[in-house]
Amino acid sequence: MKLVRYGEKGAEKPGLIDKSGQLRDLSAHLKDLTGEAYSPESLKKLAGLDPASLPAVSGKPRFGAPVTGISKFVAIGLNYSDHAKETGADIPSEPIIFMKANTSLSGPNDAVEKPRGSTKLDWEVEIAAIIGTRAKYVSEADALNYVAGYCVCNDVSERAFQIERLGQWTKGKSHDTFGPLGPWLATKDEIKDVQNLSMWLDVNGQRRQTGSTKTMIFSMAKCISYVSQFMTLLPGDVITTGTPPGVGLGMKPPTFLNVGDVVTLGIEGLGEQRQEIVAA
Repeated sequence: MKLVRYGEKGAEKPGLIDKSGQLRDLSAHLKDLTGEAYSPESLKKLAGLDPASLPAVSGKPRFGAPVTGISKFVAIGLNYSDHAKETGADIPSEPIIFMKANTSLSGPNDAVEKPRGSTKLDWEVEIAAIIGTRAKYVSEADALNYVAGYCVCNDVSERAFQIERLGQWTKGKSHDTFGPLGPWLATKDEIKDVQNLSMWLDVNGQRRQTGSTKTMIFSMAKCISYVSQFMTLLPGDVITTGTPPGVGLGMKPPTFLNVGDVVTLGIEGLGEQRQEIVAA
């Protein structure tokens, strides 16, 4: 299934996209796509519905992030060797974990704010997992069984805040709108091999990133298992897993986003995003 939240900010409804691409309303079956809605029992019930029996939604409504009410937004850094190299960082010997504020979560096509005082606003196309089952000390072999599905994430970053303002990375990763997610969550059965998906990102129509999840240093399963050794993952939690090379920080000279720029990005099987940069 491809599950979505659609409608104006703060008033989103749950929906699914059927095989023909038609958006259909799920409001009669659940209130919203919270963590509870992504439990195995809930997904099984939704999978048993006949999409043709659900009301079709006309027009092209806004999509919100495909999950709400999350307890955490966890991110893995420097998880593609070429990206680590382009930023001048050592290839990590184990996954680097940082947190993005839950308030950074936004819709896939919502505008991205350039924060006040920002001088180095950057982009990062990433694949994210949404957890469906409480996970603590899970093995790598079993880790993907705790996932409800996958979606596109733009791990928007303010590099000056992240690198030059002391402390951890969180302050450069957590501004409102710095976590566009979606357009949909694809349940695991939609994705044959999460470690073999092409991904891309353009800025103002020019290709900046081209990559594949097959070049991750640490696999999706490894990332989930690793994070679960340090914190309990709850249904609905988001784990975004790093970016391939081509970020603005790695360009020569470094190139960053300004108000009016447009970023488009996508991952095979997971849809596309579009964001315009606006002033905060």
